[in-house]
Amino acid sequence: MLDSLSPNSTAATATTPARTFWQRRVRDPIVAQLTQGITPEKIALTVAIGSGLALFPILGTTTLLCFLVALALRLNQPIIQLINQALWPVQIPMIFVCVKLGEHILEANHAPISLSEMQQLFWHHPAEFFQKFGATAGHAIVGWVVVAPFYMGAVYFIALPIMRTVMRLRSDAIAKAAALHPEHPIP
Repeated sequence: MLDSLSPNSTAATATTPARTFWQRRVRDPIVAQLTQGITPEKIALTVAIGSGLALFPILGTTTLLCFLVALALRLNQPIIQLINQALWPVQIPMIFVCVKLGEHILEANHAPISLSEMQQLFWHHPAEFFQKFGATAGHAIVGWVVVAPFYMGAVYFIALPIMRTVMRLRSDAIAKAAALHPEHPIP
């Protein structure tokens, strides 16, 4: 106990420089986001929720949706955004699947969707576009809401043992490297 109050330990703490504004307001929040939720359970949850949200059937909304959900659930932002961006090629065909599923659930029949017609209306007559295809977007959301919880649950239970194995292997490698070269620890 007396050793902790020695003059040398007080001098070491007194010489630590004060943290700057940029460290407190920029670096620390970025580091916190990068390292937040690094347990296998949180990573598996991030992968599951990120992949489910990435398939939300309204183009241009998934980045903000992933950001807000990750912020609320304290999930890893970089991982969820990486998954979101990686799944955009899958999102496009899934929109049509969600539309068909939503129409089937709501027992609604619509004329086939023509992409050229949609594009023409969107750019030249946006009000008519939203009037004509607003219900279609609603059907797609209904289809997604029905499927997404099951999809996210399946991804979580598949990803969890994988993440636990990866973390265990990483810990073993770090311990082995530290034992072989204690002067150069691996973070």
